[in-house]
Amino acid sequence: MYNKAETSRIRSEFWIAFGQYMKPIPNSEGRRINWPNYKTGVRHIYFRMKAENDFASIGIELGHADEELQELYFDQFAQFRGMLESIVGEKWDWNLLVQNEFGQPVSRIEKILPNVNVMNTDDWPAIISFLKPRIIALDEFWENVKPGFES
Repeated sequence: MYNKAETSRIRSEFWIAFGQYMKPIPNSEGRRINWPNYKTGVRHIYFRMKAENDFASIGIELGHADEELQELYFDQFAQFRGMLESIVGEKWDWNLLVQNEFGQPVSRIEKILPNVNVMNTDDWPAIISFLKPRIIALDEFWENVKPGFES
């Protein structure tokens, strides 16, 4: 087992490695972007990438404190479900109003890669290979639908 400091260091090293790997890749508009800390530019809509001890995941998280508005955002995304699945090339899990790790209600549209461990550097290539095409596809998707969420 790792102590808290070692765990933090290894996770940090993973995200630094991922960021360096992704750095030369421009976003859908051809601009440089900080892929590990992707900013959607719309409050309460986040692209989340996780690398944990037993899985990796990527997804869209809706975190509006008003559950009705969160559901409205979720319904808006559902209207674009076909486009999202076409761009990412697979079906994702859609979860309305679940609790995040802090006990707050969020909604998630996500894909999970089970049985990988960020603490095992041998798993890093699989995690990066999982995250890379999906964050690029999410960026392309977001470029198409973002105007509908900005107002």
